[in-house]
Amino acid sequence: MSQQESNDSGFALPLPADGSGAQAFGEVAVAQGAPGVDTSSRDLLVGGGVLLVLLVAFFFAKNAYANALVSRRVSPNRANAAAWWLFVFLASLSTAALLSIVDASRFMTPLVLGPLAAMGLAGLVLALAMGRR
Repeated sequence: MSQQESNDSGFALPLPADGSGAQAFGEVAVAQGAPGVDTSSRDLLVGGGVLLVLLVAFFFAKNAYANALVSRRVSPNRANAAAWWLFVFLASLSTAALLSIVDASRFMTPLVLGPLAAMGLAGLVLALAMGRR
């Protein structure tokens, strides 16, 4: 057996037939417009479905948090307000995370993430402040 045959794993990438610019084996040809590629509607639909499921789970967490605050002798009105602010915090945090996963090049900008982060931070501060006796 020759040296080349002993190092051959049996797997080789085919040469590009369309002249896409890949130079050798193991190099990946990158599409010219990759950063500006539109997000497919399927990705947005899956992201929206995941966000909807998370919002339902956060709603149940909101109710549990309100009940826990009431059991600690916080007035029901303040407990309910604190729970809604917790919901706002969790919803904005998960929205920012999902937008950055769905299309990071378009949604990970200060114009998009700034208001979401500000709303999430305000929700966290208000949830903790309203949850005190």
